[in-house]
Amino acid sequence: MKNFLSNALVIVLLIVGLGVWIALPWIGVAAVAVAITLWLLLTRSGRLALAATRIGLASLPQRWGSSSVIVIGIAGVVGVLVAMLAMGQGFQATLESTGDDTTAIVLRGGSQAETNSVITRDQVPLLETLPGVARSENGRPLVSAEVSQVVNLTSRSDGTDVNAQFRGVGEQAWAVHDKVRIVEGRSFGTGLREIVAGRGAQTQFQGLDVGKTLTLGNQAWTVVGIFESGDAHESELWTDAQTLATTYNRSAWQSINVRTEGKQGFEAFKAAVAADPRLKLDVETTGEYYRKQGGGLNKLLNVLGTVIGAIMAVGAVFGALNTMYAAVATRAREIATLRAIGFRGVPVVTAVMLETMLLALLGGLLGGAIAWLAFNNFSVSTLGNNFSQVVFQFKVSPPLLWSGLKWALGIGLVGGLFPALRAARLPITTALRET
Repeated sequence: MKNFLSNALVIVLLIVGLGVWIALPWIGVAAVAVAITLWLLLTRSGRLALAATRIGLASLPQRWGSSSVIVIGIAGVVGVLVAMLAMGQGFQATLESTGDDTTAIVLRGGSQAETNSVITRDQVPLLETLPGVARSENGRPLVSAEVSQVVNLTSRSDGTDVNAQFRGVGEQAWAVHDKVRIVEGRSFGTGLREIVAGRGAQTQFQGLDVGKTLTLGNQAWTVVGIFESGDAHESELWTDAQTLATTYNRSAWQSINVRTEGKQGFEAFKAAVAADPRLKLDVETTGEYYRKQGGGLNKLLNVLGTVIGAIMAVGAVFGALNTMYAAVATRAREIATLRAIGFRGVPVVTAVMLETMLLALLGGLLGGAIAWLAFNNFSVSTLGNNFSQVVFQFKVSPPLLWSGLKWALGIGLVGGLFPALRAARLPITTALRET
């Protein structure tokens, strides 16, 4: 019972320590690395540990087959973890780049998204006269009344039907959404069934090349242009708002996008909307709106990535334990000889741990490299807040690679500790008799 409680306490401390290690900032990791390096170079036990490590590494090529289990297992953990987190980061980055802090989106009071918002048409002229609204060179208010419709398109990858967002925008939409630029063809004409498609939508869906004709809402629509914006709007199709509303029998708008006169103009506009009893509407910046839309999915992907990574990490730990126990058993005479000539327990434990950590480091670097080469800037699509496809790219960033590397070293720490303790506790006489 005493041994059981002791082992249970060690496991609990390892779990807590691993959690602290994963959460440690880079400066903390650097401090730990410097402290270990100074100990190895400046103390007698440290120098003995380095000598024992060199002896162990010299025999590593003879055990490379079994040692590769650690490297490959940890590489798999890091690769999957980084890829999952890169997916969430890429999706969030796409939404966060959509909109800004000087453009307002107006929704019906209490609405969380455009899909459940309804704004009557008589409210638009009221919004156009409020303070804070920016105006064009000819004095027209930069206000775009918009309607959104989910339509079915055919995926380029597998030919299945998928949802896409068909957005109707007002005449001032190009000034309100100033990131959007026509890069091929031309803009749609007012009152015509013409479409401009985002570059992301064109790469994901069939039939969106300039000059092609689509049937949407039992009507024929012609693709006349392609636009780029570097944000979530690239996943959409755009057309004239009134034409889209007529096609789908919409009598109201779903959102109003307003270009304001800077941040102070936004605050003035928001206050004016709140003060007018005729306008039971909610106002927020487009930047904040799209950040909130992606928060839920990003958190889900982070949780899934961490859980899947943790499950795989457990398997990698057992692989490391098995490999290092086998390595200790194979090197029993060697370790016993080292202890017999003066290498005490701490240098032996450190030597085994350093060997395991080196293999873990190789696995972490390999997994990070695979994740970066395979997934960085890889384009995919997923459902957005309006149940339509949002095209985005994986973002394998340096912080994610750093996090994966810390996971790898943490796995190596746990996987090497118990075999290292066994090597230090093995009776010298017993070890010398082992073959």
